[in-house]
Amino acid sequence: MGRWNWGGVSVLPFTILVHLVGILCVALVLVWMIHFRGGLAWFTSNQSLIFNIHPVLMIVCFIFLSSEAIVHFKSAPGSKFYKKTIHSALNAIALTGAIVGVSAVFKVNKELGNANLYSLHAWLGMLTIILFGLQWMSGFLLFLFPRGARKTRGRVLPWHVFVGLLVYIAAISTAESGIVELVALLQGINAMGKFSPEARLANCLGLSLLLLGALVVLSSVLSSRCQATKQEDAIAIPSP
Repeated sequence: MGRWNWGGVSVLPFTILVHLVGILCVALVLVWMIHFRGGLAWFTSNQSLIFNIHPVLMIVCFIFLSSEAIVHFKSAPGSKFYKKTIHSALNAIALTGAIVGVSAVFKVNKELGNANLYSLHAWLGMLTIILFGLQWMSGFLLFLFPRGARKTRGRVLPWHVFVGLLVYIAAISTAESGIVELVALLQGINAMGKFSPEARLANCLGLSLLLLGALVVLSSVLSSRCQATKQEDAIAIPSP
Protein backbone atom coordinates (compact mmCIF):
# COMPACT_ATOMS: atom_id res chain seq x y z
CA MET A 1 0.00 0.00 0.00
CA GLY A 2 3.04 2.30 0.05
CA ARG A 3 2.20 3.18 -3.52
CA TRP A 4 -1.11 4.66 -2.38
CA ASN A 5 -0.15 6.24 0.93
CA TRP A 6 1.96 9.23 1.88
CA GLY A 7 2.18 10.74 5.34
CA GLY A 8 -1.01 8.99 6.41
CA VAL A 9 -2.89 10.39 3.40
CA SER A 10 -4.10 7.80 0.90
CA VAL A 11 -3.82 8.81 -2.74
CA LEU A 12 -6.43 6.31 -3.95
CA PRO A 13 -9.55 8.22 -2.74
CA PHE A 14 -8.39 11.38 -4.50
CA THR A 15 -7.79 9.45 -7.70
CA ILE A 16 -11.29 7.97 -7.52
CA LEU A 17 -12.71 11.43 -6.88
CA VAL A 18 -10.97 12.71 -10.02
CA HIS A 19 -12.92 10.16 -12.07
CA LEU A 20 -16.21 10.93 -10.34
CA VAL A 21 -15.92 14.72 -10.47
CA GLY A 22 -14.75 14.51 -14.09
CA ILE A 23 -17.85 12.52 -15.00
CA LEU A 24 -19.95 15.09 -13.12
CA CYS A 25 -18.44 17.90 -15.22
CA VAL A 26 -19.21 15.99 -18.41
CA ALA A 27 -22.79 15.39 -17.29
CA LEU A 28 -23.32 19.05 -16.34
CA VAL A 29 -22.05 20.47 -19.64
CA LEU A 30 -24.12 17.95 -21.63
CA VAL A 31 -27.28 18.82 -19.68
CA TRP A 32 -26.56 22.52 -20.14
CA MET A 33 -25.95 22.38 -23.88
CA ILE A 34 -28.56 19.74 -24.77
CA HIS A 35 -31.38 20.36 -22.31
CA PHE A 36 -31.14 24.13 -21.81
CA ARG A 37 -29.44 25.26 -25.05
CA GLY A 38 -31.21 23.00 -27.54
CA GLY A 39 -28.58 20.43 -28.55
CA LEU A 40 -25.59 20.06 -30.86
CA ALA A 41 -25.25 20.16 -34.65
CA TRP A 42 -22.54 20.96 -37.17
CA PHE A 43 -24.53 21.21 -40.40
CA THR A 44 -27.40 23.53 -39.52
CA SER A 45 -28.58 27.08 -40.08
CA ASN A 46 -28.95 27.48 -36.32
CA GLN A 47 -25.56 28.85 -35.26
CA SER A 48 -26.35 28.33 -31.58
CA LEU A 49 -26.35 24.56 -32.07
CA ILE A 50 -22.97 24.77 -33.78
CA PHE A 51 -21.58 26.89 -30.96
CA ASN A 52 -22.81 24.37 -28.39
CA ILE A 53 -20.24 21.92 -29.73
CA HIS A 54 -17.51 24.20 -28.38
CA PRO A 55 -18.11 23.96 -24.62
CA VAL A 56 -18.96 20.27 -24.85
CA LEU A 57 -15.73 19.31 -26.61
CA MET A 58 -13.57 21.64 -24.54
CA ILE A 59 -14.78 20.11 -21.29
CA VAL A 60 -15.30 16.49 -22.39
CA CYS A 61 -12.04 16.26 -24.37
CA PHE A 62 -9.70 19.02 -23.36
CA ILE A 63 -10.34 18.87 -19.61
CA PHE A 64 -11.87 15.50 -18.75
CA LEU A 65 -9.61 13.40 -20.99
CA SER A 66 -6.48 15.35 -20.07
CA SER A 67 -7.41 14.84 -16.40
CA GLU A 68 -7.68 11.12 -17.04
CA ALA A 69 -4.36 11.17 -18.87
CA ILE A 70 -2.60 12.75 -15.89
CA VAL A 71 -4.00 10.48 -13.18
CA HIS A 72 -3.68 7.37 -15.34
CA PHE A 73 0.03 7.91 -15.84
CA LYS A 74 0.55 8.70 -12.17
CA SER A 75 -1.52 5.95 -10.53
CA ALA A 76 -2.60 3.22 -12.96
CA PRO A 77 -0.89 -0.18 -12.81
CA GLY A 78 1.17 -1.49 -15.69
CA SER A 79 4.52 -0.93 -17.33
CA LYS A 80 5.88 2.55 -17.99
CA PHE A 81 5.58 2.03 -21.73
CA TYR A 82 1.91 1.08 -21.38
CA LYS A 83 1.18 4.09 -19.19
CA LYS A 84 3.08 6.42 -21.53
CA THR A 85 1.12 5.08 -24.50
CA ILE A 86 -2.27 5.56 -22.84
CA HIS A 87 -1.20 8.98 -21.54
CA SER A 88 -0.14 10.08 -25.01
CA ALA A 89 -3.26 8.63 -26.70
CA LEU A 90 -5.67 10.35 -24.29
CA ASN A 91 -3.88 13.66 -24.72
CA ALA A 92 -3.95 13.26 -28.51
CA ILE A 93 -7.73 12.77 -28.41
CA ALA A 94 -8.04 15.73 -26.04
CA LEU A 95 -6.05 17.95 -28.41
CA THR A 96 -8.07 16.82 -31.44
CA GLY A 97 -11.34 17.51 -29.62
CA ALA A 98 -10.11 20.95 -28.59
CA ILE A 99 -9.19 21.84 -32.17
CA VAL A 100 -12.65 20.78 -33.39
CA GLY A 101 -14.23 22.74 -30.53
CA VAL A 102 -12.36 25.90 -31.48
CA SER A 103 -13.24 25.32 -35.14
CA ALA A 104 -16.92 25.40 -34.17
CA VAL A 105 -16.50 28.92 -32.77
CA PHE A 106 -14.65 30.10 -35.89
CA LYS A 107 -17.40 28.58 -38.04
CA VAL A 108 -20.12 30.43 -36.13
CA ASN A 109 -18.25 33.74 -36.16
CA LYS A 110 -17.59 33.43 -39.90
CA GLU A 111 -21.26 32.78 -40.66
CA LEU A 112 -22.41 35.64 -38.42
CA GLY A 113 -19.65 38.02 -39.49
CA ASN A 114 -18.30 38.36 -35.96
CA ALA A 115 -14.70 39.05 -34.96
CA ASN A 116 -12.43 36.32 -33.60
CA LEU A 117 -9.85 36.30 -30.82
CA TYR A 118 -10.73 39.58 -29.11
CA SER A 119 -11.55 38.40 -25.58
CA LEU A 120 -9.30 37.24 -22.75
CA HIS A 121 -11.05 33.86 -22.90
CA ALA A 122 -10.09 33.48 -26.57
CA TRP A 123 -6.48 34.53 -25.93
CA LEU A 124 -6.14 32.11 -23.03
CA GLY A 125 -7.74 29.34 -25.05
CA MET A 126 -5.49 29.70 -28.08
CA LEU A 127 -2.35 30.00 -25.94
CA THR A 128 -3.34 26.92 -23.96
CA ILE A 129 -4.04 24.83 -27.06
CA ILE A 130 -0.74 25.85 -28.67
CA LEU A 131 1.21 24.99 -25.51
CA PHE A 132 -0.74 21.74 -25.15
CA GLY A 133 0.16 20.78 -28.71
CA LEU A 134 3.85 21.57 -28.22
CA GLN A 135 3.84 19.71 -24.91
CA TRP A 136 2.27 16.63 -26.50
CA MET A 137 4.64 16.65 -29.46
CA SER A 138 7.77 17.04 -27.33
CA GLY A 139 6.60 14.34 -24.93
CA PHE A 140 5.81 11.95 -27.76
CA LEU A 141 9.20 12.42 -29.41
CA LEU A 142 11.29 12.40 -26.22
CA PHE A 143 9.54 9.77 -24.09
CA LEU A 144 7.70 7.48 -26.52
CA PHE A 145 8.89 7.48 -30.15
CA PRO A 146 11.71 7.65 -31.11
CA ARG A 147 12.74 8.50 -27.51
CA GLY A 148 15.62 10.70 -26.52
CA ALA A 149 18.75 9.61 -24.71
CA ARG A 150 18.20 8.57 -21.10
CA LYS A 151 20.24 11.50 -19.81
CA THR A 152 18.22 13.94 -21.94
CA ARG A 153 14.93 12.46 -20.75
CA GLY A 154 16.07 12.76 -17.15
CA ARG A 155 16.82 16.47 -17.60
CA VAL A 156 13.62 17.22 -19.49
CA LEU A 157 11.21 15.21 -17.32
CA PRO A 158 10.80 17.74 -14.47
CA TRP A 159 10.05 20.47 -17.02
CA HIS A 160 7.65 18.20 -18.87
CA VAL A 161 5.74 17.56 -15.64
CA PHE A 162 5.75 21.25 -14.67
CA VAL A 163 4.60 22.49 -18.09
CA GLY A 164 1.98 19.75 -18.24
CA LEU A 165 0.39 20.82 -14.97
CA LEU A 166 0.72 24.49 -15.93
CA VAL A 167 -1.12 23.89 -19.21
CA TYR A 168 -3.76 21.86 -17.38
CA ILE A 169 -4.36 24.69 -14.90
CA ALA A 170 -4.53 27.11 -17.83
CA ALA A 171 -7.18 24.90 -19.43
CA ILE A 172 -9.26 24.97 -16.24
CA SER A 173 -8.87 28.76 -16.05
CA THR A 174 -9.90 29.13 -19.69
CA ALA A 175 -13.00 27.01 -19.14
CA GLU A 176 -13.97 29.08 -16.10
CA SER A 177 -13.60 32.33 -18.06
CA GLY A 178 -15.63 30.80 -20.89
CA ILE A 179 -18.49 29.96 -18.54
CA VAL A 180 -18.49 33.51 -17.16
CA GLU A 181 -18.43 34.96 -20.69
CA LEU A 182 -21.28 32.75 -21.94
CA VAL A 183 -23.47 33.33 -18.89
CA ALA A 184 -22.93 37.10 -19.16
CA LEU A 185 -23.86 36.99 -22.85
CA LEU A 186 -27.01 34.95 -22.29
CA GLN A 187 -28.14 37.09 -19.38
CA GLY A 188 -27.35 40.23 -21.38
CA ILE A 189 -29.84 39.23 -24.08
CA ASN A 190 -32.34 37.96 -21.49
CA ALA A 191 -31.90 34.35 -22.61
CA MET A 192 -31.05 33.22 -19.08
CA GLY A 193 -32.46 34.38 -15.77
CA LYS A 194 -29.95 35.34 -13.09
CA PHE A 195 -31.51 32.93 -10.60
CA SER A 196 -32.77 30.36 -13.10
CA PRO A 197 -31.98 26.62 -12.94
CA GLU A 198 -29.72 27.09 -15.96
CA ALA A 199 -27.70 29.79 -14.22
CA ARG A 200 -27.34 27.60 -11.13
CA LEU A 201 -26.23 24.69 -13.31
CA ALA A 202 -23.59 26.89 -14.96
CA ASN A 203 -22.29 27.94 -11.54
CA CYS A 204 -22.19 24.30 -10.40
CA LEU A 205 -20.21 23.41 -13.51
CA GLY A 206 -17.69 26.15 -12.73
CA LEU A 207 -17.28 24.94 -9.15
CA SER A 208 -16.98 21.32 -10.30
CA LEU A 209 -14.21 22.25 -12.75
CA LEU A 210 -12.32 24.04 -9.99
CA LEU A 211 -12.66 20.99 -7.73
CA LEU A 212 -11.54 18.70 -10.54
CA GLY A 213 -8.43 20.79 -11.16
CA ALA A 214 -7.54 20.78 -7.47
CA LEU A 215 -8.01 17.01 -7.21
CA VAL A 216 -5.90 16.30 -10.30
CA VAL A 217 -3.03 18.45 -9.04
CA LEU A 218 -3.27 16.96 -5.54
CA SER A 219 -3.43 13.40 -6.86
CA SER A 220 -0.45 14.07 -9.13
CA VAL A 221 1.65 15.59 -6.35
CA LEU A 222 0.84 12.81 -3.86
CA SER A 223 1.52 10.08 -6.42
CA SER A 224 4.87 11.62 -7.31
CA ARG A 225 5.80 11.93 -3.65
CA CYS A 226 4.80 8.31 -3.00
CA GLN A 227 7.09 7.13 -5.78
CA ALA A 228 9.96 9.25 -4.44
CA THR A 229 9.45 7.90 -0.91
CA LYS A 230 9.36 4.35 -2.24
CA GLN A 231 12.66 4.88 -4.06
CA GLU A 232 14.25 6.43 -0.94
CA ASP A 233 13.14 3.46 1.16
CA ALA A 234 14.60 1.03 -1.37
CA ILE A 235 17.96 2.83 -1.17
CA ALA A 236 17.93 3.16 2.63
CA ILE A 237 17.00 -0.49 3.24
CA PRO A 238 19.09 -2.72 0.95
CA SER A 239 17.55 -6.00 -0.10
CA PRO A 240 19.03 -9.06 1.66
